[in-house]
Amino acid sequence: MHISEFDFFLPAELIAQFPPERRRESRLLHINGATGTLADRMFTDFPELVRAGDVLVLNDTRVIKARLFATKDTGGKVEVLIERVLDSHHALALLRASHAPKAGSFLRVDDDTGLLVEAREGDLYRVHLRAGMPLLEWLEIHGSLPLPPYIERAPQALDEARYQTVYATRPGAVAAPTAGLHFDEDMLATLQENGVVLARVTLHVGAGTFQPVRVEDVRQHRMHSEWYEVPEQTVAAIEQARARGGRVLAVGTTSLRALEAAAASGTLTAGFGETNLFIVPGYRFRVVERLLTNFHLPRSTLFMLVCAFGGINTLKHAYAHAVEMRYRFFSYGDATLIERAPQ
Repeated sequence: MHISEFDFFLPAELIAQFPPERRRESRLLHINGATGTLADRMFTDFPELVRAGDVLVLNDTRVIKARLFATKDTGGKVEVLIERVLDSHHALALLRASHAPKAGSFLRVDDDTGLLVEAREGDLYRVHLRAGMPLLEWLEIHGSLPLPPYIERAPQALDEARYQTVYATRPGAVAAPTAGLHFDEDMLATLQENGVVLARVTLHVGAGTFQPVRVEDVRQHRMHSEWYEVPEQTVAAIEQARARGGRVLAVGTTSLRALEAAAASGTLTAGFGETNLFIVPGYRFRVVERLLTNFHLPRSTLFMLVCAFGGINTLKHAYAHAVEMRYRFFSYGDATLIERAPQ
């Protein structure tokens, strides 16, 4: 399975740099993986595309202010990206500096506080916060929102709200589960009034979501690991929906990966843990039948996932159509609703 199979032409001007004025004002490309048909819609049409008894699974992770700018004792500058909070004063972080900091180095963020580098763990560093407050609280004061690398501007005030879903409650992500950015409270209320069941999972999105695939044979790629939880209530909601003929719609690839990871044994099971599930064409889906997601990068693991879900030829055709029709791509861009291809 060669990386070139997942390439496509994307003009740079189609990469959305700002969100639409209102959350629900995006466009929606409806992709049928069974028939290969496409339909150009607006996201305001979404309630018409789900029915009473369906389950909508949302990822309730919240983006933390994970980016920091620090100074080493030598005076060298270090950019810090908190990858994962381990406890109230420890985290794993990506460090960018002209010379890699050594264990024992202190990364000063202001006059009184900063991070002590304890050890290197692969591409990451274990760091210890030297401050009298919890790490998440400290990051709110000293950190900045880690917008994706393809958004070529500094974070602005509008991003504080718009780079979070309206249902984000559990801090821990360094990137937003962007399919959920299209929903506002009114639409979620309308869906519930229409008999759609809203269920939640948590998957704390890591910076590895932007990691390029550096191997020619994609099956040799190793996914980054992310923490997830699937609650008992969500498992029960899905089981009840199945019993009455309802469908499971994952809002975002993160929700899908959490559900499929929790069903790795063959049965969807509540619990929490780490997942490095890498989904490529040939994967057999156990839980999810419909997927709402944004448009993804060429050659990315997320584009491979949607190709596995909707069929590689169908998705390549859909993305070519999206480019022709000037859809907006990536985090602040437009959405796709994909019906799963036959397995």
